[in-house]
Amino acid sequence: MDKTENSVYLKCKDHTVSGEIFSLLWDEKYKMLRTYPAPDAEKLPAYYQSEDYISHTDSKRSLFEKVYHLVKNYALKQKLKYILSENPEKGKLLDIGAGTGDFLNVAKNDGWKVEGIEPNASARKRSAEKGIPLREHSDASFVEENISGYDVITMWHVLEHVPDLEMQLRQIKKMLKDNGTLFVAVPNFRSFDASHYGEFWAAYDVPRHLWHFSSETMTLLFEERGMKVIRKIPMKFDAFYVSLLSEKYKTGKMNFFRAFYTGWRSNQKALRSGEYSSFIYVIKQLNK
Repeated sequence: MDKTENSVYLKCKDHTVSGEIFSLLWDEKYKMLRTYPAPDAEKLPAYYQSEDYISHTDSKRSLFEKVYHLVKNYALKQKLKYILSENPEKGKLLDIGAGTGDFLNVAKNDGWKVEGIEPNASARKRSAEKGIPLREHSDASFVEENISGYDVITMWHVLEHVPDLEMQLRQIKKMLKDNGTLFVAVPNFRSFDASHYGEFWAAYDVPRHLWHFSSETMTLLFEERGMKVIRKIPMKFDAFYVSLLSEKYKTGKMNFFRAFYTGWRSNQKALRSGEYSSFIYVIKQLNK
């Protein structure tokens, strides 16, 4: 493609809810993609109204969903280990986009003081049933009450969803303590599975995913704001999970063996290229 500002990188279909077609436009400044047209704030919640959106439902109707939750339980413990390796003294933790509260529940049981934010009402209800109440929004008053208030802030596959990226990054910077740590998990559109599936790559997930990042993007975004990516952690399971969904979007079937092979190839190629399907970025607050 011609990589000029706002040139069309790819056109993708919303396979989950609407069937609408969206464009992915190139952002030259941050070397990333943005979804166009982006739904306005009033219409965006409708694109999440699906039982297939399992991060909001906890559903276990199929073998795929049952396997997803088994892997998820393992991943939750791994995430906590990553946090403890950077922040061994358990303090105050904020999870933005907390879903049904599972990660906060694990962190709370480990001794962290936890808070969470989740816009989806049904997800908040499920979290509350687990003893983890969540706020709906991080409005201006909440941010002002919590300036330099958190040792750790986490966003597990959430940054790609936020409507106002600039405002979200400003809020995080305000709320994170000096030398505090931000953990951000996002897909990587530079991965092999992304190039293999193209418009059918499930991690594009338009229009719920409004922004599409690479490692270069994350370095540029946070360095500009006085923060530094100090570590990248590959999320190797994501290559398999995303490939399964991508097969379904492309062929109408999960095609477990083909998806497993593509996920395996993606991880193998990433050993040389460094471009895994998703990463957890460990980001330090350097200065206010």
